[in-house]
Amino acid sequence: MRFIVLIVLVVLAVWLIRRALRGPVQKMDIQNKTEAKGGELVRCAHCGVHLPRGEAREGAGALYCSDEHARRGPAQS
Repeated sequence: MRFIVLIVLVVLAVWLIRRALRGPVQKMDIQNKTEAKGGELVRCAHCGVHLPRGEAREGAGALYCSDEHARRGPAQS
């Protein structure tokens, strides 16, 4: 029984030391992740899907999710 308690204490000590050496974990919220990937979200003028501005295609004064949608232009109502 003492052997099991000793093993648990050693494992706990190693875990605490590794955690302390790693430093604080920075949590990124959804907005920070989006900004890191390409900026604000924009809406495709053809299909309405939202995507990061850095991945959007520009055409005819609007933003699109793909070259095909930029070629087709804005959606018809």
